[in-house]
Amino acid sequence: MSVESANTAQETLHQDASAPATETGSPASWSDPHGEVSVDELALAAELSGGGERAASADVAEYALWLGDDALILSQQLGAWITYAPELEEDVALGNIALDLLGHARSFLRYAGSWDGRSEDDLAYFRDESGFRSCWLVEQPNGDFAQTIARQLLVSTYMRELYSALRSSADPTFAAIAAKAVKEVDYHRDHAVQWTLRLAGGTDESRRRIVRAFGDVWPYAAELFRDEALTDRLGGVAVRPSSLRAGFDAVVEAVFAEAELELPRGSTSAGGGRHGAHATALGHILAEMQVLARRHPGATW
Repeated sequence: MSVESANTAQETLHQDASAPATETGSPASWSDPHGEVSVDELALAAELSGGGERAASADVAEYALWLGDDALILSQQLGAWITYAPELEEDVALGNIALDLLGHARSFLRYAGSWDGRSEDDLAYFRDESGFRSCWLVEQPNGDFAQTIARQLLVSTYMRELYSALRSSADPTFAAIAAKAVKEVDYHRDHAVQWTLRLAGGTDESRRRIVRAFGDVWPYAAELFRDEALTDRLGGVAVRPSSLRAGFDAVVEAVFAEAELELPRGSTSAGGGRHGAHATALGHILAEMQVLARRHPGATW
């Protein structure tokens, strides 16, 4: 199923299932005066934040790729937890977070593709590794549940700071996407905070795992805050990455203090995702995500 239709298909199924039954047991919507609605007939682009404007420049489109690819790859990663999470409630929670991120990715990728005529599906399924602009942190393996939570705390805290600032972007599309996304990542961050505290304050084993997990993912956080020539050129359109570091540190330090954890120390990763240089894991993520679209290009059902 395409990126465009993933969210809408689920919503349509819920709408059909909740419709009152007629005397014959068929959904009443079948005889609704508005007519039958199928996924193929929906104006899917209308679901996206930011409207249908065209990106103003190649730099604007490139920045949209940065943001869209982070959300897309993290969404794909979290989706792998469905049916594998430690609790049924977490299957639902992580699945919902993944769907939120997919919605953000769709909005940003649609905007990025508007510059050169590519669709969000073209960008998601038909770029190779070097064409992606995701940061290394979202590409790190899920690992165990503690490692996923540690990655989530860092990414969601960063995204909360980013979208809060991006709401004031001089680009109205970025501002509109951020205004919606910030409300959702606020929940994502709270979810990660609660699990960090729970794991750190649980058993000796759960604490050992969350400590190890933060040690594993912390080196990749530095890339999120490195200023690039692109954001300098975009001025008030983009958010300067380094400006987000203080807010990020304040939140993470407060969580670590409450959890009685020490901030990890040591080296930082080289990064390079914004320029198409990626961690090895991205190739495996893309192989799984893109295989159906590439094997059956243009297929519909």
